[in-house]
Amino acid sequence: MNGEANGKVKQRAALWVVVVFLLGASLGSVSGYLFAAHSHADTKPLSDDARRAQKVAVLTRDLNLNADQQKQLDEAIHDAQAKFKAIRDASQPQIDATRAQARERVRSFLTPDQRPKYEAYLLKLDEDRKRNGQQ
Repeated sequence: MNGEANGKVKQRAALWVVVVFLLGASLGSVSGYLFAAHSHADTKPLSDDARRAQKVAVLTRDLNLNADQQKQLDEAIHDAQAKFKAIRDASQPQIDATRAQARERVRSFLTPDQRPKYEAYLLKLDEDRKRNGQQ
């Protein structure tokens, strides 16, 4: 009987070791995820100039560009950025109109209880878009 009780104690001890291990692994995973999400959320988007400088630096290193090539690359990227901005600016009214239409469509089938929650969701979405430099 003493051997049987000793076996049960060992089983319980082994079970506790497994439980503690699983809880530690779970806590570590959640902590890692929260840390990564928090540190990513704190990063601010780079300006066009900073992004361009970063691209020029990477390509200068990877392609071993000389000073003249670096200048030409910087100008090429700058021109492309200006054209991209013009395209975004020209299409932004269409994007805004489409966004507004989609939101009205969703509002049309929501219940009165659901609408305030949807509006809060949209407010957060718009704030996130502004914070990330999107329109």
